[in-house]
Amino acid sequence: PHRHPFLLVDRIVEYDPESDTYRLPPEHAACLTRAASPNNVAVTTQWVGVLGTAEDAVVEAFRHGRGVPYSAYPRFHTVMAEESRQTVVDGLLNHILPLSRGLIDSLGAGIDALDIACGSGGAILALAEMFPQSRFTGVDMSAEAIAAGRAEIAARDLRNVTLVQADAAELWLEDTYHLITAFDAIHDQARPARVLERVHAALRPGGVFLMQDIGGHTRLADNTNHVLGPFGYTISCMHCMSVSLAAGGPGLGAMWGREKALEMLGAAGFTNVRVAELAHDPINYYYVAGKTS
Repeated sequence: PHRHPFLLVDRIVEYDPESDTYRLPPEHAACLTRAASPNNVAVTTQWVGVLGTAEDAVVEAFRHGRGVPYSAYPRFHTVMAEESRQTVVDGLLNHILPLSRGLIDSLGAGIDALDIACGSGGAILALAEMFPQSRFTGVDMSAEAIAAGRAEIAARDLRNVTLVQADAAELWLEDTYHLITAFDAIHDQARPARVLERVHAALRPGGVFLMQDIGGHTRLADNTNHVLGPFGYTISCMHCMSVSLAAGGPGLGAMWGREKALEMLGAAGFTNVRVAELAHDPINYYYVAGKTS
């Protein structure tokens, strides 16, 4: 007999009452499973649970103004790593690295590279595997994230990558790296202007700073028609702005915007900055900044 499945959960999962079975249709699985990366929206929806645990603390922070620390967000680094894997790691070779002409060839030949606020090292470990002739370092303040990344390095037996627990604002390095990356990280920093200054100083002349950050404008009025504006401001209020304030930072937030980002890159010493958008990542801008001297 012909069956008429009853659709549950906003028509995402099919339920057949005759056989008492559930089914996830292939066309729905195409955007709700890890195999669907980079189109897996289920990754992004995990933020509802992560940010929801800090709701009371964020509400209270509106009264005292001191923000909410990272410790109030269980599973943050786990979910962030999965989000990064989808938008950054899976797109590195085909989309992100080609933004800087000749970069893939340079990495293949062997250069020194640094990733700022690397988390558990998803991006930098992927680069280390792709380009065994190059040398990679990842820096992050989280002991938890660095420990997870080091365990992964050991599991993969990678010999050309090192993870360091440190504040990027305290990097006292001059003319050291050919490439520095920062993926969705600068706006969270307690001292973002200082971090950008240290990035410029740590680059060798002719080096490249590749920065991914949330796409949008600095003025709220310019984001009223932004299709992902409500999402960006929600993430900003519930996490990005709050963790920066809790660390004594300016609380730029995720929606600090293109104009502010370019202003701060210029103040840090970058005079040649290009902003790109990539089809596989509708949430972010990619800033490609070269050090001329």
